[in-house]
Amino acid sequence: MASTTSAPAQPAHTMTREERKVLAGTLVGTTIEWYDFFIYAQAAAFILATHFFNPAGEQNATLGQIVAWASLGISFLFRPLGAIVAGHIGDKYGRKITLVMTLFGMGAATTLIGLLPTYEQIGIAAPIILLVLRILQGFSAGGEWGGAALMSVEHAPANKRGFFGAYPQIGVPLGVLMATLFMFGLSTILTPEQFEAWGWRVPFLFSIVLIFVGWLIRRSVDESPVFLEMRQRAKESSAPLGQLFRTNSPQVILAALIFAANNAAGYLVIAFFASYGTKALGMSRPETLIATLVGGVGWLIFTMFGGWISDKIGRKLTFQVGYGIIILWAIPMWWMLNTASLPLFAAAIFILTIGLGPSYGPQSAMYAEMFPARVRYSGVSIGYALGSIIGGAFAPMIAQLLLNRTGAAWTIGLYISLISLVSFIAVSFVKKSDQGKDLHVAEVHQEYVREHPDEIVPPVAGEPETTAPARIRRH
Repeated sequence: MASTTSAPAQPAHTMTREERKVLAGTLVGTTIEWYDFFIYAQAAAFILATHFFNPAGEQNATLGQIVAWASLGISFLFRPLGAIVAGHIGDKYGRKITLVMTLFGMGAATTLIGLLPTYEQIGIAAPIILLVLRILQGFSAGGEWGGAALMSVEHAPANKRGFFGAYPQIGVPLGVLMATLFMFGLSTILTPEQFEAWGWRVPFLFSIVLIFVGWLIRRSVDESPVFLEMRQRAKESSAPLGQLFRTNSPQVILAALIFAANNAAGYLVIAFFASYGTKALGMSRPETLIATLVGGVGWLIFTMFGGWISDKIGRKLTFQVGYGIIILWAIPMWWMLNTASLPLFAAAIFILTIGLGPSYGPQSAMYAEMFPARVRYSGVSIGYALGSIIGGAFAPMIAQLLLNRTGAAWTIGLYISLISLVSFIAVSFVKKSDQGKDLHVAEVHQEYVREHPDEIVPPVAGEPETTAPARIRRH
């Protein structure tokens, strides 16, 4: 019988001041970025069809809503481009500068949407400019998540990557909560006429304040230690994007498929359920926003729990449990939603988030462990962006089309169950040995040594050649 040696126990880790700054920076930054993104999603549910897509809405109210959902989805198509640009900059020049760029890009687009004249005021130019600003939002979002995820995970001790990585993840439910609270407050304080005339603009304009706060926090955070190591070996990481597609294409595909279902189900919580409750079930806007708030709280709790528990039981199993819950609940939940009772409507969404959390909380850590340091920013960003296209980009629009075509809301649940099955299978192919591996650049250095033996300087006398890092001639 082969003997086994247990790994030495990890010493208790006390979080340092710098680690707290990093986690605060990633959390606040991603919360602000996703607030900007989700304000648009909720505005698309309630108001944008009226103000920017008048011809479609006058012809058919449902068609106007479908076009509004399409405007939500179009920005996702530009996330991969943002991920490519930000990933290349992040791998070559640093995570920190990239995160500041994405923060300002998102904030500028959101603020300008709040200032944009409507279709009645400037005609067809209004929806065109709106779509251009949505593209800028998508471009910025494509680069945001990867940088925030890596800043948190690359600062983490090996046995707490899931927990550290959950901080940028909970920026999503916190963004949902902020956006929903803002919309709920305005819907309660203002009359429907005031909200439709000017009140809907206020959450977009408030982004100016949030972006300034986010910039103050992010500028004080130190660069990722992994990138600092990479910079010491600048020659070894000169073309991260090209290296990614030459050596890590399978991981990019897996990353995209793993995220697809969570993003699809998540956008039902963020946007579609509120629209469905008001327009199909006759619930009031404040009622559906309260239900969305309940969903945001559940998503926050279970995302943090998912990151933490993944350090104990493994990333794969945590993901599989989450997707298993979504598969089982996606169809039955519609019977609770269709009661149009606020407690049951909110409970149905809350139960869905029990699956959303475990399939989202460990994502930062899992993705970081899937890619080597030299291409990590590019890999996680592009995988995430492609997954959002497959999953969430047009999920509300697909849900609306299924509802219109069949008249049966449970078919939306079938769609979510099927895409969740795909993600469940995809995560099963991730190597279990990836968890806990060294996220630093030793593997990059050794690969460079193998590929460029002519540039290696012989070891110093007395230094063991088998253990010393090879020295590279600098020209």
